[in-house]
Formats: sequence, C-alpha cells, structure tokens
Amino acid sequence: MNLKLDMIATLALALLLLLLGYQIRKKVFFFEKFCIPAPVIGGLLFSILAFIFRQTNIIAFNMDTTFQSPFMIAFFTTVGLGGSFKLLKKGGILLVIYWALSALLSISQNIIGVLLAKLTGIHPILGVMAGATSLVGGHGAAASFGATAEQLGVTGASAVAVVAATFGLISGGLIGGPIAKYLIEKNNLKPVTEKFQVQSFEEAAERDVVSEITAKSFLSHLAVITVCMTLGTIVGTWFTNVTDFALPGYVSAMFIAVIFRNINDNVKLYNFDYHVVDLIGDVSLGIFLSMALMTLKIWELAGLAIPLLIILICQVIFIIIYTIFICFRLLGRDFDAAAMCAGMAGHGLGATPNAMANMGAVTEKFGPAPRAMLIVPLVGAFLVDLIHIPNIIWFINFFK
Repeated sequence: MNLKLDMIATLALALLLLLLGYQIRKKVFFFEKFCIPAPVIGGLLFSILAFIFRQTNIIAFNMDTTFQSPFMIAFFTTVGLGGSFKLLKKGGILLVIYWALSALLSISQNIIGVLLAKLTGIHPILGVMAGATSLVGGHGAAASFGATAEQLGVTGASAVAVVAATFGLISGGLIGGPIAKYLIEKNNLKPVTEKFQVQSFEEAAERDVVSEITAKSFLSHLAVITVCMTLGTIVGTWFTNVTDFALPGYVSAMFIAVIFRNINDNVKLYNFDYHVVDLIGDVSLGIFLSMALMTLKIWELAGLAIPLLIILICQVIFIIIYTIFICFRLLGRDFDAAAMCAGMAGHGLGATPNAMANMGAVTEKFGPAPRAMLIVPLVGAFLVDLIHIPNIIWFINFFK
C-alpha cells in the first residue's frame, strides 16, 4: 500500500510529530539530559516506523515536502539577523582566539571526514556530512546540506548527516564535563576571583525588547525575514549560475540577513524585537527538522554503517585531543580555559545548548567561569557559522 500525503497533510504530520517529540523529551530523562531536539525525537521515530513498514511491505509513505524549503530558509535567515559584529567587542581577544579555534576545528573535521571516507571506500562528500556539517553544524545544517548533497547525486547524504548529528549531540554531552574535570584537577585550577562583568546573550547583543508581541509586530518582522529570504534566494541562484559553485539559497539568505542586521545596527532602519526573531526561528527550525527527519530514507544507510562509525569515533577522539592539548593552552591554561574546552566539546560535536549544559555542570561543581559563559554561546550560536558554512560549501563543491 502506498499512502500519498499532499503538502498540507505532510505539514500536519510534521507538526504532530514535533509536538510528540516535546512530550517524549519531557518524560524521558536521557533526551532531556543530552538536549536532544524535539523534532529529532519525533521525526526519527516516524522515519524508523516508516522504514519498518516499508521493509515488511505493509505501507510506503509518499510525502509532499513543499513547505520544507521555505521553513529551512526562514530559519537560516533568523540566524543571520542575530549576527551583530558588535558582539566581537564584548569578548575581546579571548573571543577571537576561541572563534579561530572553533573555525580550525570545523575545517579539521571535514579533512578527517574526507580522508576516512576515501580510506573506507565511500564518497568524500559523505565524509563531509560526517564532519563539520553535522558536528559543528548540528541537525539544522545536517538536514540542509544533506539535501543539497543529495541534489548533487550523493545517495544517503541526508541519512548520514542526521545520524552523525545525533551521534555527535550525545557524544558532546558525554565528554565535555570529563575533559574540563581532567584539566582542572591535573592543573589544580581555581575559579578567577577578579570581578568580571558578565552580560546575558541578549544584553551582549544589545537587543531591544518590545514588551508585547502583537500581530502587527509579528507580521512586520516576518516581512523583513521574507524579504531577506527572497533576496538571498536570488543572489544564491545568480551566484551558482555565474560561477557553477553551488551556493544554496538558505546560505545566501543568511548572509543577506547578516548584512542587513549590521547596517541596521548603525542606521536604525528598523527597531527589531529579537524575541520575535527567535520565535520565528525556533518555529521554522522545528517544522523544517521534523519534516526533514520524518522523510529520512534510513534504508540508504545500509552499507554505510561501518564507515560512518569509524569516522565518528575518530572525530570524537580528535576533539578530545584538540581541546586538551591545543585549545586549553591557547585559551590561557586557566579555569575559564578548562570550562571553554567543555563548551568546545559541546558545540563542536553537538549544539550550543550542549555547550552550555557542559559548562553549567562544570561551574556547579568547581565554581564560576564568567568569561567562558559569555564567549562560548556568542561563538557557538552564530560567529562560528561565518567560517563554518563557507568551509562546508567549499568541501562539497570541491568533491562534487
């Protein structure tokens, strides 16, 4: 039996799975502890069931994912609107060093992924999917660039990227705390006692907050976002046609949004309420991820499981060595440096919430790390993408 769902029914299913994911995460401690996103829980659950139904010849699902692309572009556009270059002034030279280390990690993960992909006999782009795309990038980048890679003819790219992102999310939550504990105890580190002004992420970004979200304010923000989406899609298409260098529309939309944000910071064309921007971004990411994961073709992982596992284990070993022997030393060899290494493991393998959870566990046990709590989310939430995304695009185009 072949069950066909039109775009409305597919959207409805994605929303139901997203809500189901929230409920499951609330009740299952493992998912809550490791910050597994709700759309990943609901979407993967459905894709596993769909795989079982398909293999047993019970039912096959045929879904119309027309809405997936607009929600994906909207999410990346909201990420771009959060990218104020004024953030650089808040963290000083330590932020720049941490940013450079995060960028180097992203490039190294892709090199490791490509080399091991060639050694295990799979397509190099699958190595990129199991590299920075899914690890530094998380599930959002995994689903997005996975779809781009499949359009270039790399079968199984989406499945590999999503599985790698899930593996990384759990691994990042497991190793971050032990890394910091080892560094603190080995070097007999103590929290810095000098006063350091710590601001929240919103304050650091100098966000103007509107007290009440109204229909008008929501629609005006949505208008700005869709205009950036449109311009980004046009620029991306033009750039690809002129250079033959694949630049997905969601990436160019993000950079258009970055440009607009920083122009707006100086000339105040529009008074943003970034809580509305974050709301639109969270909803867009939830629906996009839920839709991407529920349509995942898990059967395409057959034959890729062992090479993928080898790549991912090597990626985890590398980040442990990288944080302990390189990052810790360059970040100052102090208590904050140890905490930032825990954060690096969190968002270098998973996502910024993992990084904050890792550092939260460290500071709860050993004491405050104010510089780490300021710098890590600023870099992990946006700044790393300025290097990370062009890095992925280059690797994909080089090996396509």
